[in-house]
Amino acid sequence: MNTNIVGFLVTTIATALGLLVVDLVVPGVDIANFPAAMLAAVVVGAVNSVIRPVLSILSLPINFLSLGLFSFIVNGFCFWLASLFVPGFIVSGPLAFIFGPVILSFASTFLNNYFAEKKIESSSSLTTPQ
Repeated sequence: MNTNIVGFLVTTIATALGLLVVDLVVPGVDIANFPAAMLAAVVVGAVNSVIRPVLSILSLPINFLSLGLFSFIVNGFCFWLASLFVPGFIVSGPLAFIFGPVILSFASTFLNNYFAEKKIESSSSLTTPQ
């Protein structure tokens, strides 16, 4: 399989698992099941790569005046916007709006690093004689 496709799949799975962690930790974030989390992971990635940069540029003056704190609002808006496109993914309330993307970032970063570490260990143990 192509390395880019595998990387996309691993990132999507890590984000989906991160969304399930957010569902457990943050009140106001509800995900119905794992397929909804997978679809939500793809939609969150699409919203973050297409809409968030535009919003970040448009909100640059207020972000500058707030010393970067307005980026939490932009991230929360994108998180909520992604939930509108996915059945079974609900973001409701200010706690979910603000803390959902923060917890998702921590969880998915941890899982992506974990998967990357395991991939390096398994490939290096196969190629190096012991």
